[in-house]
Amino acid sequence: MGEQYDVVVVGGGPAGLSAAVALARSRRSVLVVDAGEPRNATAEHAHNYLGREGVVPADLLADGRAEAVGYGAHVLDGRVVFAGPAGPPDEGDGAGRGFDVHVQDGPTVRARRLLVTTGLTDRLPALPGLAGRWGRDVLHCPYCHGWEVRDRAIGVLAGPAGGMHQAQLFRQLSGSVTLFTHTGPALTAEQSEVLAARGVDVVDGEVVDLDVADDRLRGVRLASGETVPLEALVVAPFFAANADLLTDLGLEVTEMRMGDVVVATHVAADPTGATAVPGVWVAGNVANPMTQVVASAAAGMTAGAALNADLVAEDTRAALAAHRAQREVVRG
Repeated sequence: MGEQYDVVVVGGGPAGLSAAVALARSRRSVLVVDAGEPRNATAEHAHNYLGREGVVPADLLADGRAEAVGYGAHVLDGRVVFAGPAGPPDEGDGAGRGFDVHVQDGPTVRARRLLVTTGLTDRLPALPGLAGRWGRDVLHCPYCHGWEVRDRAIGVLAGPAGGMHQAQLFRQLSGSVTLFTHTGPALTAEQSEVLAARGVDVVDGEVVDLDVADDRLRGVRLASGETVPLEALVVAPFFAANADLLTDLGLEVTEMRMGDVVVATHVAADPTGATAVPGVWVAGNVANPMTQVVASAAAGMTAGAALNADLVAEDTRAALAAHRAQREVVRG
């Protein structure tokens, strides 16, 4: 058995590092274990982070690490492959004896509490070339990348849930938006009228390939052979929670739907990040697939404060029990 910590944080993104800062500033012993696979690794900049607008994602994480370490937190590069209860629950203590956390090719450490901030995986539509352009000119979020493609020719690839929502959001940013029905559901008469009223073009037929030249998206090719010029393509990934560690701990993965279509999975938690398993918290995209960088950081801070309060309550119970026991000894 290696070191023991008040909290082990699994995942070193904005949520995990913000929690580590909050906990370390409360003089808690904290270990952050980070596999080094940030969701926004392909993006050149992060946006909508007040005071850090346009920051390079890697720089934001490096600064966050430095802040956490500066307050006494420890950061370990590695992958947690398993976490489980350290022993049977102590009577009256829902969190039991804590958790043993196993790091691949590394130590096993013990944590009184566990915070999982492992994020999600964007599962892209099955279209050649999308992954290589993801976060550049193949996009999904108007708030993350919309300003950067304003006034350009933007295509929206309809998915299982359709493309109406994204088409209308990106129409706010450009007067040249085309919805490709692709393999999505057929448009209703009302939807077609709405798109026409907004000046959104509709192209029927399946998109089969990207047209790329000089490392820039030039358009998309249809099954018919026609090429439609574009400068950016909007897609709707499936947001799959990275929750294997949490399901091993006994938690369930919950589906998120848009109408009748499952568009994401996540692990349910209360507003502080506490899950149904005592002692286990979550924050960031593993708990909320729609959370952006700044909101993930906020969720991490919230979870860190809640974890500290939970530990204070446990410390108080232990101190009170010891105080009463000592008083009985004196009386005896």
